[in-house]
Amino acid sequence: MEQKKIPVNTITRDVKYLAEPTGNLYETVVILSKRANQIALAEKKELAKKLEDFRGERDTMDEVFENKEQIEISKYYERQPKPDLVAISEFEADELYYRVAQEDGAIGA
Repeated sequence: MEQKKIPVNTITRDVKYLAEPTGNLYETVVILSKRANQIALAEKKELAKKLEDFRGERDTMDEVFENKEQIEISKYYERQPKPDLVAISEFEADELYYRVAQEDGAIGA
């Protein structure tokens, strides 16, 4: 995943401007939370795939060396921007596609 200039710390945002594209702050929050969950799931799968190599029976000396590799991989993911910040950045840059489901007019017919 290519990272742009995404802040690694939480920053203050004016919710009035954040809600402008949808016209509703709650819809914006739902969109952002769903995208953040997608990003988090993708990162989790990627990390699990990388750490899969470290499972199994090994010598104690090999374990020490591989433990350092495991730690480096974990530290890399810890330094990445949080999924919610990535989702907000994508939303502000108009990089997210979302749609509102249409409601049927018929109720109980």
